Amino acid sequence: MSKRLRSSEVCADCSGPDPSWASVNRGTFICDECCSVHRSLGRHISQVRHLKHTPWPPTLLQMVETLYNNGANSIWEHSLLDPASIMSGRRKANPQDKVHPNKAEFIRAKYQMLAFVHRLPCRDDDSMTAKDLSKQLHSSVRTGNLETCLRLLSLGAQANFFHPEKGNTPLHVASKAGQILQAELLAVYGADPGTQDSSGKTPVDYARQGGHHELAERLVEIQYELTDRLAFYLCGRKPDHKNGQHFIIPQMADSSLDLSELAKAAKKKLQSLSNHLFEELAMDVYDEVDRRETDAVWLATQNHSTLVTETTVVPFLPVNPEYSSTRNQGRQKLARFNAHEFATLVIDILSDAKRRQQGSPLSGSKDNVELILKTISNQHSIESQDNDQPDYDSVASDEDTDLEATASKANRQKSLDSDLSDGPVTVQEFMEVKNALVASEAKIQQLMKASRLEKQNSTPESDYDNTPNDTDPDDTGSSRKGRQRSMVWQGDGSVPDTVEPHTAPSPILPSTEDVIRKTEQITKNIQELLRAAQENKHDSYIPCSERIHVAVTEMAALFPKKPKSDTVRTSLRLLTSSAYRLQSECKKTLPGDPGPPTDIQLVTQQVIQCAYDIAKAAKQLVTITTKENNN
Repeated sequence: MSKRLRSSEVCADCSGPDPSWASVNRGTFICDECCSVHRSLGRHISQVRHLKHTPWPPTLLQMVETLYNNGANSIWEHSLLDPASIMSGRRKANPQDKVHPNKAEFIRAKYQMLAFVHRLPCRDDDSMTAKDLSKQLHSSVRTGNLETCLRLLSLGAQANFFHPEKGNTPLHVASKAGQILQAELLAVYGADPGTQDSSGKTPVDYARQGGHHELAERLVEIQYELTDRLAFYLCGRKPDHKNGQHFIIPQMADSSLDLSELAKAAKKKLQSLSNHLFEELAMDVYDEVDRRETDAVWLATQNHSTLVTETTVVPFLPVNPEYSSTRNQGRQKLARFNAHEFATLVIDILSDAKRRQQGSPLSGSKDNVELILKTISNQHSIESQDNDQPDYDSVASDEDTDLEATASKANRQKSLDSDLSDGPVTVQEFMEVKNALVASEAKIQQLMKASRLEKQNSTPESDYDNTPNDTDPDDTGSSRKGRQRSMVWQGDGSVPDTVEPHTAPSPILPSTEDVIRKTEQITKNIQELLRAAQENKHDSYIPCSERIHVAVTEMAALFPKKPKSDTVRTSLRLLTSSAYRLQSECKKTLPGDPGPPTDIQLVTQQVIQCAYDIAKAAKQLVTITTKENNN
C-alpha cells in the first residue's frame, strides 16, 4: 500500500534494511524481528500494522510516513543521540543482534520504559505539567507539525484535553484547521470524534463547517472504528457511513454460531452490562481481533524455517498494567475461544453496540431506560458510582449467581429479543421514567437529611480519600485509557487535579442545600416534560425545555466558572450540553420548517435521552457537593 516507501528506509530499532511493519502510535517503521518484540508488548505500548498486507486508511498511512520521514524516532531515542551515551556503553540494537535478549531488551527499554525519552525538569505539580503540555498540544494541532505533537503526547499531553478557556479539545482545533493528519494522530492516542465543545458541537461539525469534507468523513469512520473492525473481521465488509449505514451485523448460518446454553447465557449477561463495562469488553475483543489478524499476516509473511519460533508467537493478549488482574485474565481467556465461539461473541457485541447507540439515545427501549435510570435513581453516593466496580470478566463469568441481576435480565429478555432500534416509546416506559424520577427526588431528600446529620456529627475521619479523580493523586488510570483506540467515556481526558485528602472543603463549591434545591427544580421540570410527551402535547416541549434550561443555568451558576475538580467540570459539562441539546431537539417540533417532515417519535426519544443526561448530571453534582462539603 505504501507507494512512498524508499529502499533507503531502515528499521527504527535496529537499522535493518527494508522494514515491512509500522508502529502506528510511535510513528516508526520496523523490521520483522523487531516487530515480533513489539507484538509481545501489547497494543497499549505499540500498535503494529504490516505496510503491504494490512488494509490502511490512506491518511493514517500518510500520518505514519510523515512522522517517520520527519524524525519521529528521535523522540524515543533522544538521549542515545548524545555522544556521552556511546561513551557510557548505551547503544541501540543493530541488525546482527539476537532478538532475545539483545533486541528485546532494547525495544522494551525504548518503548515500555521510555528510557531514552527527553525528560521534563521535575516539578512538584505533575498535573499542572500535564495541563501545560495539553495546552501546548491544543495550540500545535492547528499546524502541520506532526512530530511536535507526537513529542507532546509522548511527554504526557492528553489527546482529549478540554481547554477551559477555549471550550473545546485539540481534535476540534485540528478539525477546524483541516489538519487531517493531526486528527489521525490524535485519534490514535484516543481522541474522541464525538466529544462536544462548550456549545455542543463535535469535531465532525467543525470539519463540515470549515468545508473539510474528507476530514469529516474520516472522523465518522474513526468514531465507528471499533465496530467497523469487528464487522470486517467477520465478513470483509465495512458499513457505508456516507449513506448513513453505521453498522453491519453479519448474517451467518446457524451452524456457524455457538448456540449452546452457555453462549445464550453469556449473551444475556453481555446485554445487562453497564455501558462502561460493555465498552471495556468491546475494547478487549477489538484487541483480540487485532491479535488474531496480525498473527495471520505474520504467519503468511515470515520465513517459517527461521523466524517463526516459540519466542515470536503471541499466544494471547499481553498484560496491560493499567488494567486490573481480573480484566487481564479475562482478556487472555479470549484466546481460548474457537472460531465459532469467537464469531458468536463478536456478533453479539456488534448487535448490542447497535442497540445501545441507536436504542438508547433514539428508540427509548425499555432496556436502555432502565440502564440510564439505574444511574439516576439507585446510586446513593460517589462511592457507589465509581468504587469497587466489577471487571467485565467477573460480571460475565459463568459463576454469576446474583439473583437480582438474573431476574432483571430475564425480565428484559423479551424486549431484547425484539427489534430494539425502531420501536416507539410506550406509555408503560414513560410511567417507569416518571416513577424513577420520583424515586430520585426521594433519594435527594434523603441526601439532604443525611447531609444535615453528618454536619452535626462530623469527625475528622472520612472516606474522602476514596472519591475518584479529585482526591487520589495516583488514580491516573482513567486518564490514560484513552491512549488506546476505543470508545472514549471520560469527560475530557485531562489529568485529574491533585488534591490532598482531608483538606478543608473548597470555599468556592456551593452549599449542598442550594444544589439540592436546584436539582429538585430540574427534576420537577423534567417530570412536566415527560407528562407532555406521554399525553402527546408536543407543543409543550419548547416551553418545558426552556424552563429546564433556566433551571440548569441557575444550577450551573452556583459553581465557579473554572472549578478545580475534574469530576465537577465533567458533570457540569454534561448538564449544560444536555440542556442545549434538549432545546435543539424540542425546536424540531415547530411547524413550517423546510425539508422532510419531522419524525415526532424520533424527536420524543431524543428528548427523553437529553432529559436523562440532565437528571444524571444533576444527581452527580449533588453527591459530589454532599461529600466534599461534609469533609
